[in-house]
Parts: sequence; structure tokens; C-alpha cells
Amino acid sequence: MVMGEAYIKAYVERLDANGNVAEKMDVQFNPTEFSMTKAAQTAEIAIPGIDSPILQFIRGQAETITLELFFDSTEDGTASGAKAVTERTNKFYSLVKMSGEDHAPPRCRFGWGDEFPGLINESGQVGGTRKVFDCIVETVEQRFTMFSPDGIPLRATLTLSLKEYKSLETQLQQLNLQSSDHTRIHTVQRGETLPQIAYQAYRDPGLWPVIAEANSIIFPRELEAGTVLELPPVRS
Repeated sequence: MVMGEAYIKAYVERLDANGNVAEKMDVQFNPTEFSMTKAAQTAEIAIPGIDSPILQFIRGQAETITLELFFDSTEDGTASGAKAVTERTNKFYSLVKMSGEDHAPPRCRFGWGDEFPGLINESGQVGGTRKVFDCIVETVEQRFTMFSPDGIPLRATLTLSLKEYKSLETQLQQLNLQSSDHTRIHTVQRGETLPQIAYQAYRDPGLWPVIAEANSIIFPRELEAGTVLELPPVRS
């Protein structure tokens, strides 16, 4: 998608541990395009005697945005003693590095005017618009394309991959999940426990005995990955 209108000014914000803006970094030139990817993870449930396996939704995968940012410092000269473009790019490159305070790379926010494309807005409504994309910077690739006689880099293109970040509280609020009034199935993933599955299904980990009883589970701590469980309805 081509997005290069002059009135739009893209930016990246570095957030602190409380989600507040610690630093805003305007890009030097708007990206002419960026790509967005969203996927769903499913599992194949094999049933003997049918033509195709049954597909079960496991979970959504984080949305990603990939874009290129161009930087140029030749406006300050190209001869000996020219200004390095890395004075602009290093801040963006550092977004993938772990900080000593958080023991992890910082959370970030990518902004793109008032008409940010995408299916989900901040309230979780399909078809709305959103103004920002909360994320972590998954990868940064730097490519330097022009140098001064002294070898100082003067032009650079940074390719960023941004992975969506949402807290559990935000996701539950947006999804507004309801307890189902019919029996569902769930394929156990490696490391899952019955309380975790009960929380996903009923928003109450204490209801794990309901699942254990419905599936005749004698040893609830010994769940095997790949086991298909029935999740019966729970009525209040």
C-alpha cells in the first residue's frame, strides 16, 4: 500500500515500563509503503474415516508491520568531517536492544496520522480506525548506501519489523469473550495446565474440575500435548 502523502508524519515512540512516552522519534522521511501481516494458528484434528481433518482454532498470532525508513545527512556536507547519518539512525537501532532497567527491549508505539490502516481499532471493534500501533521492535536491518571520503556513513535505509504488543487485560477487554452454551473441544498445547485451559474457556481457573470430570482425567497434572479435551458449558 502506498502511503506517502505529505501531510502525514510517521513517528516511533519509546515507552517506559508504565506505558508512558519516554522519547518520541520522528522519522526523517515518511516511508512510501509498509506491509501488515496477521495470522491465526490452527491445529488439525485427525478423525478416522473422513476425507479431511477438522481444523481447530488455537490462538491468534501477533500482527506485524514491516517498513523501511530512509535517512540522509548530506544536507550537512559530504566532504571530510561530514556529519554521520548514524546520529539519526542509532536511536532506532537501539530499540531492539535490551535495557538494563527492564531486562528486555523497550515497548514502542508506531504512529501514522489519523487514518492508520487496519481492521481493529483501540476499542477492539472491527472496521474502525486506529491512530497508533503498540509494539516491540522485533528486527532492525541497517543498510548504508553512501559514505564520505573519510568513510563516514551519510545515507542509510533501516528495515524494521514491528510486532504487536497487547497486555492480557487489554485483549480480554477488546475480545469481550462469553462463556459458550455448547460443548467445545480444545487441543492441549505443551506446558498447558487444566487451570489455564479453564481460564481460557470460562475466565475462572477454579473450574478446572469441570473439565477433568468431563474427560475422565484422573491425574490432572499429567496432561499430554495433543490430547483433545471436551469443554462442557458452564451455567451460572
